[in-house]
Amino acid sequence: MTAPVRLLFDHLAWADRRTLGALESAPEVPERAVGLFAHVLAAEHVWLSRIRGEEPALPVWPSLDLPACTALAGANADGFSALLDSLDAEGLERRVAYRNSAGQAFESRVVEMLLQVATHGCYHRGQVALLLRDAGAEPAATDLIAFVRGVPAAVRQG
Repeated sequence: MTAPVRLLFDHLAWADRRTLGALESAPEVPERAVGLFAHVLAAEHVWLSRIRGEEPALPVWPSLDLPACTALAGANADGFSALLDSLDAEGLERRVAYRNSAGQAFESRVVEMLLQVATHGCYHRGQVALLLRDAGAEPAATDLIAFVRGVPAAVRQG
């Protein structure tokens, strides 16, 4: 497995755990934030299922509560870790045929699918952070550099 892809998925699992922590510790959790985060996790599950050649057990926009999100985040992290352990350069280039949530047929390389998962989650975790901040809660810092450094990135002054 290539180091950059592994780094992205180590970050993804960490960012999912931190986002869950922020949602669980919020005094009042915006329903939309939980819905967006459930979507992040379900999309991870759907892409992992596609790569494995399996039918996803969840739709891309499920209704999940926080305990279900916690369980799904753990299953996704374990699944991607096992997948990445099994992939070599040839495996990353393997083409996978699948249907999207609208039923359209596509074929993508595994590496493209993995990059989609990593970037999609970043996008929506940012939305969750904004919703938490708007609700008066403290969102989790989930930037890649915060993961790599082990400390949050700089904060805005004033």
